[in-house]
Amino acid sequence: MTTFILAPDSFKESMTAEQACLAMQRGIEKVIPDAKIIHVPMADGGEGTVDALVSARNGRKVYIEVSGPFTQKKVQAYFGLIENDQTAVIEMALANGIHLIEKSQRNPLLTSTLGTGEMIKAALDLGVSKIIIGLGGSVTNDAGAGMAQALGAKFLDEYGQSVALGGGQLDQIQSIDLSELDARLKQTEIIIASDVNNPLCGENGASYVFAPQKGANPEMVKTLDQNLKQFADLVESTLNIEKQNIAGAGAAGGLGFGLMAFAGASIRSGVEIVIEETQLAEKIAQADYVFTGEGGIDFQTKFGKTPFGVAQVAKRLNKPVIAFAGYVGEGVEELYDEGFTAIFGIVDGACDLTTALKNGEKNLERCCESVVRLINKEKCI
Repeated sequence: MTTFILAPDSFKESMTAEQACLAMQRGIEKVIPDAKIIHVPMADGGEGTVDALVSARNGRKVYIEVSGPFTQKKVQAYFGLIENDQTAVIEMALANGIHLIEKSQRNPLLTSTLGTGEMIKAALDLGVSKIIIGLGGSVTNDAGAGMAQALGAKFLDEYGQSVALGGGQLDQIQSIDLSELDARLKQTEIIIASDVNNPLCGENGASYVFAPQKGANPEMVKTLDQNLKQFADLVESTLNIEKQNIAGAGAAGGLGFGLMAFAGASIRSGVEIVIEETQLAEKIAQADYVFTGEGGIDFQTKFGKTPFGVAQVAKRLNKPVIAFAGYVGEGVEELYDEGFTAIFGIVDGACDLTTALKNGEKNLERCCESVVRLINKEKCI
């Protein structure tokens, strides 16, 4: 019996990782009806991380209402519990993500990570000993100040008054009071899952690289970067730490920095965490073929994206890896030395983006069917 491991990420705006698995399965079964097919929906710390780990570890979801990016508006979110409810899995984007605000309304001077802190607090209230936090897809740029406030930190101006939320207000903070910071943070292992390696400040930092897509114009970018720098310097001098230049400090508008500074978090590659938690290597060891993929594959895929992580595991185990993508960009030839056996674009002919996204599942199913027909023919020769 031929065994297929299906380990795709989501195809953004087209299908979730689990929907991608199902589309792949339909294509395979059209050719090999009795194939053994194992779903391992993947993520890299962004969209789908909670769903991937809850599915793989037979966990459960906890639904909660928290503050959205604009804190006056509440949003419905959820986090996962795995490992007998001892580990919480949080996606910050479910509370403070870019998808929650229309493009014309985005303003990183005002958006906050308060809701993310509220999710952390809710997880602590359930007695977890470990929290994994995915940082992809944010619409914030406040260095995690909102998150810290939700957990008891106080940021005060020159008059000793609390400073308003948002990245545009960080320059008003003159002192930090952590006397009421949630003490449970010190007894809880907190791990950041991220595929971002940017520092907090500067031309490669959170503001200059990511804030424009969150609604910042060039003037706002400059202000945000200056505010992050001033805030980080104050935090580091107050706590006698140095975190702003660590790779990943700039993730999620500096939430990486805030989690390291205020919650003692460590940072790891998001896809490596998901690979570990889903026990992907053990599953690939029994496979004949591994299918992976996501919305786009190009030269950037090797910098911590899901298909690359999957291919690296399969390469160690000498298993063939076939990747599928909505689009295949420049530099993919570099990937063939990194464990990829073949890479296929799934779009059938020229079409507009809206049509391609709408037909994603059908196109993935068709492309997988074609590949498996070739595999099956080669096996029969």
